[in-house]
Amino acid sequence: MHDDIKLVSGEEIVKPTGEVHVVYFSSISNNTHRFIQKLSVKNSRIPYELEEEINVDSDYVLITPTYSGGGEFTSGAVPKQVIKFLNKENNRNYCRGVIASGNTNFGNTFAMAGPILSKKLNVPLLYQFELLGTQNDVEKINEILKEFWGK
Repeated sequence: MHDDIKLVSGEEIVKPTGEVHVVYFSSISNNTHRFIQKLSVKNSRIPYELEEEINVDSDYVLITPTYSGGGEFTSGAVPKQVIKFLNKENNRNYCRGVIASGNTNFGNTFAMAGPILSKKLNVPLLYQFELLGTQNDVEKINEILKEFWGK
């Protein structure tokens, strides 16, 4: 779906260790938050307020919504809060994969935050889902995370 996805080879993938852990961002709408609550994994939320922060000291997969206007408008696809979180080297270094949500109405910019972050962090884009996700998305992501951690 995205022309600029960087394929991460098996040699480049750093498999996570420890407990399955998801770090996520959700806006005031709480769409991503409601989705995360359906997953059966440990999770940490990136604060909405830019002056607040969290620090992560274990492997995790990042789940983020995509902000963009669609078409050629990809600027701002990654939420500012996610950028701030990842600007901390320690937080960035523990990221092992990315999952993104988006709106298919935006065509080829659907869930664009995923490919952008995957390429920037050199981690695999594990999955993309639309808006609130479906029960099938919940099951698929639980399966992907379990397999990714080797559990």
